Amino acid sequence: MSAPLGLTTGTEAGKRRILFLTGTRADFGKLKPLIQQVAGSERFEYRIFATGMHMLARYGSTILEIEKAGFGNIYPFINHDGTRTSHMDVTLATSILGLSHYVREFPPDLLVVHGDRVETLAGAIVGSLNNILVAHVEGGELSGTVDELIRHAVSKLSHLHFVSNDEARCRLVQMGETEESVFVIGSPDIDVMLSPTLPPLDVVKSYYEIPFEPYSVFLYHPVTTELTHLAARVEAVLDGVERSGRHFVVIYPNNDAGSEVVLAGLERWRGDSRFRMIPSMRFEYFLTLLKHADAIVGNSSAGVREAPVYGVPTVNIGTRQRRRFSWPTIADVPEEAAAIEHALRALPGERTATLHFGTGRSAELFAQAIWSPAFWETPRQKQFQDLSVAAWSGVLRRS
Repeated sequence: MSAPLGLTTGTEAGKRRILFLTGTRADFGKLKPLIQQVAGSERFEYRIFATGMHMLARYGSTILEIEKAGFGNIYPFINHDGTRTSHMDVTLATSILGLSHYVREFPPDLLVVHGDRVETLAGAIVGSLNNILVAHVEGGELSGTVDELIRHAVSKLSHLHFVSNDEARCRLVQMGETEESVFVIGSPDIDVMLSPTLPPLDVVKSYYEIPFEPYSVFLYHPVTTELTHLAARVEAVLDGVERSGRHFVVIYPNNDAGSEVVLAGLERWRGDSRFRMIPSMRFEYFLTLLKHADAIVGNSSAGVREAPVYGVPTVNIGTRQRRRFSWPTIADVPEEAAAIEHALRALPGERTATLHFGTGRSAELFAQAIWSPAFWETPRQKQFQDLSVAAWSGVLRRS
């Protein structure tokens, strides 16, 4: 019996094998709609390689949330020794080793990675060195700190790209990627954000024992390229937040280098009735919390990516999200107590929403791409694509 159109033999019933790599609560939320498309299709066989923060108890052991989402075929891998001091290069090396062994047991036709984490870079390295097609979700964007380097490095190691908008697409073409390899699908988490099935706010507040309303969300990560100033800046940030007099739901930072400094600073709020501290949240529950918040404060990408979808005001602190996205509801402030306090007391009264990063059709557009036979004919051997003379002339005229 011949394989279905566009599918190779060698896997179960001629199915294409797709491996999704996830290392954090955030990237799983973005990959989830895409995994659901694959899991619901008879054309594909999927696996999930779960590592990073998913495997750490202090961040809520969020691998359990992958299981609760109804997915099977999950391979858990611990890439971190569990200490609070995170050496990102060692985490990268450990991730490469674990994933390299795994793809020899389950050789995928496609490896899907997201964003700009070290686990993402590990996936792109393992895939490209093993002649596995690598698809990068949300490449071509600005990140700030070392994440910027990782995101673009992953793009250059990837063969296919699922991006949020035309701006990201143009950056990838400028970086030498072929136009045919870039698919504009929007940010997949917007599919979830605009879904009518998000849990009600009262359910979220009850589950996480959030006793107050109104509230704001606080989420502050270490800036890995500015660690020498981190302790002082954490103190200034916390001072400014305290002076605002607001109630906050506080979510732990990621596990990048410097996270132990942020976590140590947050201890001053433990036991304070104005602050509810939570290691991690279910993605859909976080979206409901964000949707009804007065503001989100800190330096998380959620403040410049997700919050504007709901029109929720953002107090974006420091350099971590520099140049990423500008919108009337986003106030960029330095890591200074007075500036943060002022921004929190002067939040915009009008909620202006935007769909700059997608309209909620990402999973549908992703499915259209992977169902095309041409998608699977993408060459494993990449070459840099120079811009034409006409294109370069246009770039120079705009510079």
